[in-house]
Amino acid sequence: LMNEEIRIHSWPCSYYLDTNKQWVSGRLSLTPIAIKFTADKTGEVLVNFHLSSISEIKKESSNLIFSSLTILEKNTKHWFSSLQPNRNVVFNILEHFWREQLLSSQGAGAGAAAASTKGRELTGLLSGSQKRLEDTAKVLHHQGEQFDNIMKGLNKIEGDMDVADRLLTELESPPWWPFSTKLWRSPSEAKAKETASAEPKPQEGILMRIPVIITHRTDSNVKPGQLTLFPSGLEISDCNAQVLHRFEARDVDDIRVHTPYEVSVRQRFIGKPDTSYRLLSAKMPEAIPLLEMQFSKKIQFLEDALGFVGARRSPQVDLGTSIWQA
Repeated sequence: LMNEEIRIHSWPCSYYLDTNKQWVSGRLSLTPIAIKFTADKTGEVLVNFHLSSISEIKKESSNLIFSSLTILEKNTKHWFSSLQPNRNVVFNILEHFWREQLLSSQGAGAGAAAASTKGRELTGLLSGSQKRLEDTAKVLHHQGEQFDNIMKGLNKIEGDMDVADRLLTELESPPWWPFSTKLWRSPSEAKAKETASAEPKPQEGILMRIPVIITHRTDSNVKPGQLTLFPSGLEISDCNAQVLHRFEARDVDDIRVHTPYEVSVRQRFIGKPDTSYRLLSAKMPEAIPLLEMQFSKKIQFLEDALGFVGARRSPQVDLGTSIWQA
């Protein structure tokens, strides 16, 4: 599966077909590098262009009635309306991936000229070595898979025990208990807990910070923000750097990787709703390996993300070839 074939999101909507002067119902789809619109009735692709060819994305009104989204692609203005779940969701996600595509294109263009000459020289040197490395890597990969299967089983058991231990701790002082929770602990335990909570955390280094589109629980609204990874956990903040939620590593019950670009983080509770966030980002493929190392017992790759983890663990990818490169 190539990078351009991964569908990040698709939304039911209507597209204004200028040649027929009418609105056509269909689906607007986003991949990491392109946007396309497919008509419902005919299945015809009416719009298909690269994100880098977009010069503007705006919220507008058509005929002063319909709230619409317009995309200026080269000299053509495309109109989309009746967007579901709503226009703001589609706008925030499209703008995020368009902006990140522009930033990555600028960075790649600046270094391409200098790298091309050295790249040709290195290609000749590496071609012979790569074959020998591939043969060795295949043997190591097979042995590693056997070890991985054993470790996954052990990690799953340990992860389940961690969750059970934390939930049992909550049961020891249930929210409906009308008296102080100190009655459930010895004085020394209570004092130790209060002292620990009062001590400020030392300043810790940031492992990674990426821009994200945030969805909280089942809320259909999304907003731009940031995901910051620390050695002790992860932090979700809005576009003004105000912290929305911080997950300590021990409090995270599961992380689900829906696609290489979208993950959800959840903390379970007894007697009240879980705390969960869904995070979408063009930079998420860079963050997932860190999440996988930090939360190896709690991370789960869903069907649409299995190709991503499989590709990263193959011998060819370990030697520097990524299937996610366009």
